[in-house]
Amino acid sequence: MLYKFQCKKAADVLMLEDLTSKIFAIIGRPLEPRGIFLLEQLPIAIAKLEAAIAEDLERKKNSPENTPSESSEESGHSINHDRLGQRAYPFINLLKEALLKKEMVSWGV
Repeated sequence: MLYKFQCKKAADVLMLEDLTSKIFAIIGRPLEPRGIFLLEQLPIAIAKLEAAIAEDLERKKNSPENTPSESSEESGHSINHDRLGQRAYPFINLLKEALLKKEMVSWGV
């Protein structure tokens, strides 16, 4: 399922259900087909997502599987893992824009 997040004064963000479910679990909010983030809910959601991203980066940094192997160093290739921050950036940016412009964020499928 595809979710569309909108704010009157920012670009729309489209996300698939897997990422949307993960983000809403981090925020601590049930994922419904439609809904609204009120202005006062935005700072809390942003803070929780940024904390989860920082934790994810730290965990990936300390993970033994992310230590470059000799073969990857020799070939000049680095291992690029999909991080939460990379996937959630457009959504966090939307929330920050909405907060800055004092607008609610709505979503639907």
